[in-house]
Amino acid sequence: MRRFCSYGPVNTKLHYYVPRQALVDFACQQLLGENPEKGGHYITVWAPRQRGKTWVMQQVLQRLHTRDDFEVAYLVLQDAKDVHTEEAALEVLFNNLRRGFQRDFPPLTKWRDFATLFTTQYFDKPVILILDEFDALPEAAIQSCVNILRKIYIEQLTPRPHPDSERPYLLHGLALIGVRAVLGVENTSGSPFNVQRGMHIPNLTEAEVNEMYHWYERESGQPVEQAVIDRVFYETQGQPGLVSWLGELLTETYNATPTQPLTLQHFENVYGRAVNVLPNSNLLNIVSKARQEPYRETVLELFRTRKETAFRYEDPRLNFLYLNGVIDWTEVSSDEYYIKFPSPFVQKRLFHAFAGDIAPDSGRLYDPFADLSDTITDDTLYVPALLRRAETYFRENSHWLFKNAPRRADLRLYEAVYHFNLYTYLRDFLQDWEGQVTPEFPTGNGADCSSPKVDLIIRYAGRVYALEVKSFSNAPLYREALVQAARYAQQLGLTDITLALFIDTPVDDANRAKYEAVYTDAATGVTVRPVFVEIEA
Repeated sequence: MRRFCSYGPVNTKLHYYVPRQALVDFACQQLLGENPEKGGHYITVWAPRQRGKTWVMQQVLQRLHTRDDFEVAYLVLQDAKDVHTEEAALEVLFNNLRRGFQRDFPPLTKWRDFATLFTTQYFDKPVILILDEFDALPEAAIQSCVNILRKIYIEQLTPRPHPDSERPYLLHGLALIGVRAVLGVENTSGSPFNVQRGMHIPNLTEAEVNEMYHWYERESGQPVEQAVIDRVFYETQGQPGLVSWLGELLTETYNATPTQPLTLQHFENVYGRAVNVLPNSNLLNIVSKARQEPYRETVLELFRTRKETAFRYEDPRLNFLYLNGVIDWTEVSSDEYYIKFPSPFVQKRLFHAFAGDIAPDSGRLYDPFADLSDTITDDTLYVPALLRRAETYFRENSHWLFKNAPRRADLRLYEAVYHFNLYTYLRDFLQDWEGQVTPEFPTGNGADCSSPKVDLIIRYAGRVYALEVKSFSNAPLYREALVQAARYAQQLGLTDITLALFIDTPVDDANRAKYEAVYTDAATGVTVRPVFVEIEA
């Protein structure tokens, strides 16, 4: 029986997969050309990590191997990650070419010699070359390599003196596979590599995720509740590596009763481990990239609860984060594109990582002899009172709590600092009472997912409490937040929700009385309890 595979290229004989036939067809057509006798195209294959770039191009390779009118080689340049000079990179490329084509080429000493390999001296058929891990080459080597490739392409297109004369080079088609360099392949001192056609590898669609899990059902005989498949797609947004990783955890690692259906409760148990304790190389890479300076500031800004950030591919920070899978973009209108996190799964892992960095421990939360009966009892939790205790705690401990916290250029704290400290405070407070708080990040369309909400779900004494977190900026947005909180509570099947309003300026008694008034939403009947959490840092 097949298995879900989340590490390395998928083996179609051993693993569950999605054919992605349209992508394979497109790549083959581009490499072969509309009229193969007149040459193919040079293409770049790009996407964030674990989107299936390598797998798609390996399917292309298999199809090209069925033809006998081309010489085809697939070279993986991963060894170039360990070299730092152009000379060493050229040697890596040469060794791969020799193995890939099984030819004893003369050693390459200069980049201009690279072009001479694709001539009738060494080949008697047109050549199609696929270079994977192209990003592994040092930047200077990438520039030198693409300059030569551009020269070959242009000379291939230059009209020949006689129609029957041979083309100068036999490099018919080329594919460069990578994350970033394949889109920035240009030489700052020369002409850009503007001869390529791009091929973006998207996430799996909802239908494709369903297809994989139903395939497992048919082979294994184990039913999978549709709610489980829906949650896999929702939490991953179809990211192939994460879809398969959850499939592996659900059907193998934590599948204690393979004769029984996989239920939503089964998913929740597995997903809790995946979010909190299990290592995954793709997620660790994403977190590592998000923590790097200067990209960290951009990620912290994305945790804010208002004011969307426009996505612009030319912005080097957004470019880096997007192509490394830390962020994505959403289309609001034909000329409005905003940043969002790529999926709730990734956002949760980033939230926990940054919370651990910025607010690792709350310290002493309250006097051990304090009367907490106005906040929590054995069977009831009053969330507004808990928020007021948190506000007092933040005020009394701001001298150390926010001392080393990241700040904007104007020295104000990033809004995310509030979220992480509140989460840590609630987590540590409830832990003493066997309660639990978990962050939730609804993902929708348009502005709903470009400016992600931070919602905290509290479970205590068999009950569920919802807490929506916002920053207070003005009265219109406050009124909008009340309605949003009510709608969110209705989605959860709750009739009551607390709205935490962070503010970094003093709030007088009159404004507290005005803005902390209990609100009942006419459309949903939900009661919203707004509470200021004043931060002075």
